[in-house]
Amino acid sequence: QVQLVVSGGGLVQAGGSLRLSCAASGRTFSSYAMGWFRQAPGKEREFVAAINRSGGITYTPELAKGRFTISRDNAKNTVYLQMNSLKPEDTAVYYCTVATSPIPRVVVASSWDYWGRGTQVTVSS
Repeated sequence: QVQLVVSGGGLVQAGGSLRLSCAASGRTFSSYAMGWFRQAPGKEREFVAAINRSGGITYTPELAKGRFTISRDNAKNTVYLQMNSLKPEDTAVYYCTVATSPIPRVVVASSWDYWGRGTQVTVSS
């Protein structure tokens, strides 16, 4: 089992930046794809970004392109989500997740194996 600890959320004004971190337990972190999702009140969990095992391939949906960057440091067992130009509609709880085997659809939350507790990101207008 993989445990994920998320940090870095908070309150920021529109146009500001935040960096989320997700520290994973275990010695095989570099074997796993990692991802970020978010969930706003009353809405389904929404895919934000994913990164492959080595960090050489990343994928972000249209909502995040040009604003959010996912990266990882395998030496620190940590994945990051740098969020710039934040908008009020980015307000949500952000979750880190891990896939311990290949998954067919990274944008589908149920494809992923383990989840961190989430961190609140609030963007004020």
